[in-house]
Amino acid sequence: MIASSRRSILKLAAIAGVAPLVGGMARLAFAGDRPYAPAETAWRRFETRTVISLPQGDSPAQVWLPVPSLTTDYQRSLEDQWSGNATSAELVTDPASGARYLHATFEGGGAPRLELISSFETRNRTIDWSSPTEMHEDPAVLQAALKPSSYKPLDGIVAETAQKITAGADSDVDKVRAIYAWIVSHCYRNMDTPGCGPGDNVATLTTAGLGGKCADLNGLFVGLARASGVPARDVFGVRVAPSAFGYKQLGANSPTITGAQHCRAEVWLSGFGWVAMDPADVLKVMRAESESWIKDPSDPLVVQVNAALFGNWEGNWVGYNTAEDLHLSGRAESLPFLMYPQATIGERLIDELDAKSFTYEMTASEA
Repeated sequence: MIASSRRSILKLAAIAGVAPLVGGMARLAFAGDRPYAPAETAWRRFETRTVISLPQGDSPAQVWLPVPSLTTDYQRSLEDQWSGNATSAELVTDPASGARYLHATFEGGGAPRLELISSFETRNRTIDWSSPTEMHEDPAVLQAALKPSSYKPLDGIVAETAQKITAGADSDVDKVRAIYAWIVSHCYRNMDTPGCGPGDNVATLTTAGLGGKCADLNGLFVGLARASGVPARDVFGVRVAPSAFGYKQLGANSPTITGAQHCRAEVWLSGFGWVAMDPADVLKVMRAESESWIKDPSDPLVVQVNAALFGNWEGNWVGYNTAEDLHLSGRAESLPFLMYPQATIGERLIDELDAKSFTYEMTASEA
């Protein structure tokens, strides 16, 4: 794993909800000795290793493991290799979303074992708000990023909330800034939410009381953006290295990344293309970076993260896919998203959020 380091502040996002968008280069205040703003970096190469060991038994089993599926200006998905005692194993590409995963079957019972090694390159994702340029995207991709999903309906309370938040916004950038600021100001990270949360927009707005984790909070950001007419999507992945800026909550702080899954978000903005967003990580810093729960986004520890994650993110994370309502090969029911290992033994689903009973471990290393 790479050691933490301090970096100069270069290209920054606007301070969402704190100050209006300004042209040219900007500088953020310091939070103690932590300047947080991802700058352009060289590519970094990583390798993740996932080892699955299911319980001994007589029933057939199946395993589905997400693999990095994205090749973009911030990620290069390279190679996937696997071994074990599977009856069959193959990489599958979902035709609707392009999401890739390893599907393995174990027909003879016994103690199923599978090891997957994925290699990829990442780098920081940055934006210069002062330099818009003509950008193009497949219209079908943009249309898909405007559609509802099972956990992101675009009517009812989601539409009503989006309309209230974006009232008076004159552009898509204004809409997105308003939604981002509303999430940071009104939602919170619920430490008791299992895993990354279910990502159910309606539940987050009602029964969950605006609390949750990244799939809930960034998922709500995506749903509200779509309901406002702005193409948006979740990017499901996992943290693979510490943050270079000293924030414990914004990185994987050991080679073991079994519980380091993280969902990010992005929106399509004219003149900028797909733009990085991560209000959930702002709320994570507010809730867990210090001993006390910070509830004011203008707190010095938070203000620079709040600004930088509106348009930027750090390359210490790898994206698996952007798929929603994914139909896995050999499995009847669809998944709201694929970010965790999945398995069945006979007809029984294994709890993907309980790595110990599932018996899997994930590690990461940097080349």
